[in-house]
Amino acid sequence: MTARPFQEQDRAAVIALWHDYGLVVPWNPPEGDLDRALANESSTVLVAEDETGQIEGSVMVGDDGHRGWVYYVSASPSAQKTGIGRALMGAAEAWLTARGVRKAELMVRNTNDGVLGFYDALGYQREPVYVLSKWLIENPKGDHS
Repeated sequence: MTARPFQEQDRAAVIALWHDYGLVVPWNPPEGDLDRALANESSTVLVAEDETGQIEGSVMVGDDGHRGWVYYVSASPSAQKTGIGRALMGAAEAWLTARGVRKAELMVRNTNDGVLGFYDALGYQREPVYVLSKWLIENPKGDHS
């Protein structure tokens, strides 16, 4: 499988994939994230499709001016363990490298320990940092998530 840039006709399949993969939380609508990623040149969404053209995976990648960030790495259940995640991460890293970004970062929810081995195998290291956040709009969930 090869990665290619997102096309508008991919929207429903990509958002469904994010839901199926468990990447969506009720207080963070994926449509907004997708729209923001596609609205400027500092971010994009890449997709992987099978030989029939069905979307099998995706990754959102962006350059914040200091670091590259990777989000929404996903693969359909039928495509998992086939190298699709590695291919998508390689495409995201290539996208960042082409823009002169020196370091890629990503966040993993503390409830998703199963994916840490995948990122370890790709050479990602766990950093001694805390992620801090502040809601700038009302938190629909009402807690600190």
